[in-house]
Amino acid sequence: MMSKLRVLLRSAEALKHPVTEIAKRPGPFTLRVLKGFKANQGLLLAGAVAYYTLLSLIPLLILMLIVLSHVVDQAQLLSTLSEYLDFVAPGLLVASGMQIAANESMWPVLGAVKWVRNFYAAVATSISPGELAVGYVLWTVVRAVMSASAFLIVAALLGAVPSAWGVLAIPASALCAAAFSAPLVAYSVGLESDVSFPVIMRVGVLPLFLFSGTFFPISQLPGWLRPFAAVSPLWHGVELARAATTGTLRLGPDIVHVAVLVACLVAGLLWSRRAFAKRLTA
Repeated sequence: MMSKLRVLLRSAEALKHPVTEIAKRPGPFTLRVLKGFKANQGLLLAGAVAYYTLLSLIPLLILMLIVLSHVVDQAQLLSTLSEYLDFVAPGLLVASGMQIAANESMWPVLGAVKWVRNFYAAVATSISPGELAVGYVLWTVVRAVMSASAFLIVAALLGAVPSAWGVLAIPASALCAAAFSAPLVAYSVGLESDVSFPVIMRVGVLPLFLFSGTFFPISQLPGWLRPFAAVSPLWHGVELARAATTGTLRLGPDIVHVAVLVACLVAGLLWSRRAFAKRLTA
């Protein structure tokens, strides 16, 4: 028991200056992360995320082939389906990361301050509320990266990643997930009830998933709706990932996409640091 306590105290002390500690001792830090990952059933979690985000794509493709093969020439169908798969795969990759970020940034955050209260235990150590906020967003990004990596591997095996630049879809997904997670974490930590969370999922996350370029270009939307889709962080993330997987990267537009996502992330982090400090030091 005492040995575990000493390890926890050393870890908490190291978190006072996390960047310096990691730079000085990257090996021990990586080992601690891997041990914590294993202790918290990380492999099981990774498998569940991969199953949820990837295998759902395969039945969808099979169903589309079965239905459309009755009305469309098979050769034309396979060619069209291949082109559409190239289009939709990066969209689903980023959208799945957004959904993971949204889920992890609402109920678990409220639970950590309202029911389980483990955030209070964390700030009782040398970890500040601001560091806890940033760390939680980073953990959400790790979840998104796990999902994106597994998704990209399977998409490549299915032939949906025609460009070697497709690996850049992973950081695009991570940045998009962080841009969603940071403001949602800030919002959730100050609540007393989860009554608004289903509304956010149904009125916010679901429409973004459907109308932010995941399944079709936003140019197909009604004119009045396009500006709303164009300011969505999901659309910018999807466009970045799609440019990477199809090898159509363009410096100007891609810089704009990154700038919008970074702006959302920075604003969310500033908000979350203040919100965590207000809630956890009250």
